[in-house]
Amino acid sequence: MNTIIITGASDGIGAEIARQLARKHGADVALVLAARNAAMLEQVAAQCAALGARTLVAPTDVSVQAQCVALVDAAIARFGSIDALINNAGRSAHALFAEVEDLGWYEELMRINLWGSVWCTHAALPFLKQSRGRIVAVSSLAGLVGVPGRTAYSATKFAMAGFFEALRAELKPAGVSVTTAYPGVVATQIRHRGYNAAGGQLGSSSLKEDQAMPVEECAALIIAGMHARQREVVMSTKGKLGRWLKLIAPGLVEKIALAALKDDVKP
Repeated sequence: MNTIIITGASDGIGAEIARQLARKHGADVALVLAARNAAMLEQVAAQCAALGARTLVAPTDVSVQAQCVALVDAAIARFGSIDALINNAGRSAHALFAEVEDLGWYEELMRINLWGSVWCTHAALPFLKQSRGRIVAVSSLAGLVGVPGRTAYSATKFAMAGFFEALRAELKPAGVSVTTAYPGVVATQIRHRGYNAAGGQLGSSSLKEDQAMPVEECAALIIAGMHARQREVVMSTKGKLGRWLKLIAPGLVEKIALAALKDDVKP
């Protein structure tokens, strides 16, 4: 039986990853579901249990290091091992830097998106080495190409990319794989719940959503990348192109990034 921890598992990509793993592996997988909303976690756990998976609901705020450690401790106490850690918890944000008066929420976003992944990985690492397991970091295309209005969000995701790239090289001799996933616009509510310039909740998306990737497709790509121990999963042809195009035509990439924004939120 494989034990897999999934952060941000109460909704969106994390919840769909859990359901797909349960559907694929049934009783052969134990899913440790972590997020802040216990009631929503219980719903996802029930869906996974109905598909045969063993589950553990672990309410966790990944922006608090002690809770990340407690999450790993709970997984080990219940299932005795950890075979994979999927660092999916995160929050979005959209604000022009000049319009931000208090940068406190920038720091909080870094604690959620970067430090939550770092703390969970640090706590789980001894057990992942024992199992020669897998680590997944869910970044974003905004962690490959800077997007206007996404200074805070891009900063957290670029930081994730750098941390896990270095960690991948460190862990290669131990047989632990590190897969970094770079989703683009996915059909979830993450952008609606992101920070606005005042540190409140946006309530709507600032990006064009008409070609958003279905969450089912995104989750499937992440799972496939994890199982295959891929280095990276870049989920958009534009994202793949933009990554390399910015090396030779950075001005063009900035224009493409600006075009991804809705007209009413462009600077």
